[in-house]
This record gives sequence, structure tokens and C-alpha cells, in this order.
Amino acid sequence: MNENLFSSFITPSVMGLPVVILIIMFPIILFPTPTRLINNRLIAIQQWLVQLTLKQMMLIHNPKGRTWSLMLISLIMFIGSTNLLGLLPHSFTPTTQLSMNLGMAIPLWAGAVIMGFRYKTKASLAHFLPQGTPLPLIPMLVIIETISLFIQPMALAVRLTANITAGHLLMHLIGGATLALTSISPATATITFIILLLLTGLEFAVALIQAYVFTLLVSLYLHDNT
Repeated sequence: MNENLFSSFITPSVMGLPVVILIIMFPIILFPTPTRLINNRLIAIQQWLVQLTLKQMMLIHNPKGRTWSLMLISLIMFIGSTNLLGLLPHSFTPTTQLSMNLGMAIPLWAGAVIMGFRYKTKASLAHFLPQGTPLPLIPMLVIIETISLFIQPMALAVRLTANITAGHLLMHLIGGATLALTSISPATATITFIILLLLTGLEFAVALIQAYVFTLLVSLYLHDNT
């Protein structure tokens, strides 16, 4: 009970060396490369889900945007698997670190924006000044649109970090309350335990939804620039 509330968000280390790289690489084990002509049910379900998600995201893209399909499907699989692994007891969730989420959001956003300025220069510049803008408002709107453009990767990273961190903190608090109430009021402890189970199920859904939302927003940024 004396454990720090934010101790689970500290980057783990072994002999003073951070092991976050090993944790990030661990989800690769969950998606083995099929080597047989007829796969087992687990790999077949994984492939079906990957194809379904990829088809859903690529509907709005032109052939140039579809070249990012491998990047997008790898992104959603990585974020979803790390979010789910972070729900295991005594585990570490890399997506609770804002620095890591920024490291994913900024390069993808920058790549989409640079592609837009390269292949759709006029359309990209037109976003800074909507058609029919009154002349006195032009400088202010250009500044506002520029700020809104550069805040997109920050919004991506903060949204993912805040949702995952908030869920873990709430589970930690309710779990601590359940443990404290066990010896005081077993009936109340049972109620809080049921709430904890329901919240855990909700966090499983949030882990997958946030992975999909992050990837979908990157896909929309790509669509606007291709």
C-alpha cells in the first residue's frame, strides 16, 4: 500500500540498464510468420483481423496512399499489442510514455505533410487560407491554421498517453481500495472487486480502440496529403 502511485510508469531497468527496448520488441513474438500451407486457427484469425482492418483503412486512399499499408498495419498491431501486454500484472506499458508516443507520431505526421507539400503543393497551401476569407482576417487565420497543423502530432501522442495512463491509474486505485476493504468490509470489497473486473474489461477495449484511433488519424493525415 506504500507503493508510489506512479511507480508502474517508471521505465524498468536491470543492473542500471533500461530494458524498454526488449519490452518493445516482445510483441513480435505474438505475431509469428506463417510457414505452413494451412495455418492453425490462431494465425488464421490473426490474418483475418489484419486483412479486415487493413481493408477498412485503405478504402479512402488512392494508390499512392496505399503504399503506406504495411506501415499502418504494423503500427496498429504494435500499439494494440503493447497496450494489451501492459494490462498484465507487474508489466510495463511503453505507450504510457509521452516521449515514445511523440517518437511515433512526429515522423509519421511529418512524412505525410512532406508528401503533401511535394505532390499536392497548391492543395496543401490552400489549407492555410480557406476560400472566401475576409482580407483583414487572413494573417490571423494563417497563424491559426499553422498552429493547428503543428499541434497534430502532439494531439496524437497526448491522446494515447492520457487514455492509457488514466485507465491504469484508475485500475491501480480501485485495486488498492479493494485490498484495503477486504479486512474492513468484505461486502464492499466484493462490490469494488466487481467494478475492477468490469473496468479491466473496459481497459481491454480501450487498449484496442486507442490503437485503432491513433492509426486511423495517421491514415486521415495521409489521405489529406496524397
